[in-house]
Amino acid sequence: MEPRGMKKWRPFATMPEQYIGLKEMINKQAEVAQPILTEEQMEQINFTLIEALHTNKQVYLTYYKKGQLITEKGFIQFVDSLGNLFVFIDEVFALKNKVRLSELIDVRFA
Repeated sequence: MEPRGMKKWRPFATMPEQYIGLKEMINKQAEVAQPILTEEQMEQINFTLIEALHTNKQVYLTYYKKGQLITEKGFIQFVDSLGNLFVFIDEVFALKNKVRLSELIDVRFA
């Protein structure tokens, strides 16, 4: 007689297709629509980005990516308003992240 091990405790994961389908359904339910910003909000974000870039202050960035609002803490390294792009270095892994300015929702000083 051979023990079943972890198979006994994972009844819904026995069929990989079903498990993948359930995960996709749960992720779709968690998606949100991208918020639309007013001109005043976009100006405030622009001023905060420029000030954070010049003073090298740490900021909280909230941006929209694949149906989710993501908030990260980091330093602004580069802003290209013509190319609709900015680069920031996150606090956790110290990696450079490129994000479009159109995906940016909020910027606040830490």
